[in-house]
Amino acid sequence: MLSFVGRGGALVPFFTASTHLLSSPTKAIVAGVVDKPKSTIKMDLPTSKAPHLATRAPTASTVLLPYVQVRFAHTDIQMPDFSAYRRDCVSDPNKSSKSTEANRKMFTYMFTLGAGITAAYSGKTLATTFVMSLAASADVLALAKIEIDLSDIPEGKNMTYKWRGKPLFVRHRTPTEIAEERAVDVGRLRDQETDAMRTVQPEWLIVLGICTHLGCVPIANAGNFGGYYCPCHGSHYDSAGRIRQGPAPLNLEVPPYEFNGMLVTVG
Repeated sequence: MLSFVGRGGALVPFFTASTHLLSSPTKAIVAGVVDKPKSTIKMDLPTSKAPHLATRAPTASTVLLPYVQVRFAHTDIQMPDFSAYRRDCVSDPNKSSKSTEANRKMFTYMFTLGAGITAAYSGKTLATTFVMSLAASADVLALAKIEIDLSDIPEGKNMTYKWRGKPLFVRHRTPTEIAEERAVDVGRLRDQETDAMRTVQPEWLIVLGICTHLGCVPIANAGNFGGYYCPCHGSHYDSAGRIRQGPAPLNLEVPPYEFNGMLVTVG
């Protein structure tokens, strides 16, 4: 950039010039900006701080040959254009931006709502998949309930079934066994339960075939009381599945079941 400053008069002509190096000084330069002449106003002001009377009016003077500054700039410098990045709705300066702002807010709200719904659905799917992976397998769920035909079990016999991976004892008791178990003094039992509390129909006893001591499987129709006997540690149960002798602390567990004629559904 090349800059000239000049001030001249009849008595004292004075010129100054300065040169600024540019990256490409060979390009054409033209006059760009011309500053307007400056005017100065002089006023007679008192130089002393002592009180005085104003006897003269202020005067003003103007320089006839003020400073003149001419700047030359390159014409090949172009400002960046961001029109390609602006929305069409805001390109026209004569249109109001209120409707455009409302549309942009609506887009933001709808986008946030859609992202929230998507995140919630994804979280629900992930949680469901994780919980279902901890659930029982299909073969175990298939045995969650079993139906037993009681007509296949003769009187005085015990049948063993598999329910939820556990042995299930179904016993068809005789009238003698029923009378004996109902005559037992409950106060003398370790786990005090009456025979009526353990059966829905007196002739049918349904219990889990797992010893309450260490989880062994007792033998049916054996032991000192004619019910069940665990040979592992010598626990004796009667024909109502109640512990009568040995280390077992509790009676055999009674699962939930219901009768439907000669069919019983366990589970």
